[in-house]
Amino acid sequence: MAHDDTYEERPRRRGRKVLITLVVLLLVLGGLIVVADRVAVGVAERAIADQVRQEIAKQGAQSSPPEVEVGGVPFLTQVLDGRYERISIALRDVQGSVRGDAVALPKLDVDARNVRASLDTIRSGQGDVVAETVDGTGTISYDSLAKLLDRPGLTLGEQNGRLAVTAPVDILGKRLTVTGTADVTVGKEGKVALRFNDLNADGLPNLPLARTLLNNYARSISIDVPLPELPFQLAVREVRPLPEGLAVTADARNVPINSATG
Repeated sequence: MAHDDTYEERPRRRGRKVLITLVVLLLVLGGLIVVADRVAVGVAERAIADQVRQEIAKQGAQSSPPEVEVGGVPFLTQVLDGRYERISIALRDVQGSVRGDAVALPKLDVDARNVRASLDTIRSGQGDVVAETVDGTGTISYDSLAKLLDRPGLTLGEQNGRLAVTAPVDILGKRLTVTGTADVTVGKEGKVALRFNDLNADGLPNLPLARTLLNNYARSISIDVPLPELPFQLAVREVRPLPEGLAVTADARNVPINSATG
């Protein structure tokens, strides 16, 4: 009877060993697939970063090396399907040019969704790579924005959610410090429309002419400021003052990523 028990126990042990071996092999295979997937992501991110860097240079702009992240897992499945969930691009210290003046964007983040690219396109580099939507958020420094207004001593900042201005102005032979706020909207062709409607100055003479001169100054700095060309055909939709700078929100639809970056 003891001999029969030993005979039955051996197949059970062998079965458990086979099961354990199979589980270990599956785990190793799964780990290799994950490693291959992450390696492929890294290759794609470096290639995209290089294309973005070339596009920025073609626009006559500068920035720190782009940081690219390809979202969605697994990546290799997206390659075979020809559709990528998300490609995020972070640009820092962007320097563009408007009418010969440098415009600084300390940061510009771009998020492309539902990017379509066939496997043949990825292999050959030929064909269409199209993002269904592209959204961008950036910040323009107040110093560079003030330079575009071309008024010596003028400074811009944020005050209670509005764009605030401080500037020295000569009115009727007196040097006064003008302060006030502006309405900021998106103007024609994506320009930033600045409208200074509420300016005051301590010591302003109580004369109609003095007030007229101050109003004339307000109109002279109430202009539509062009922005440097943004990548990926991004069109500015909204601007709003923040403590760190003028926040810009932009978007685009059905964007050919390869022609925009290559």
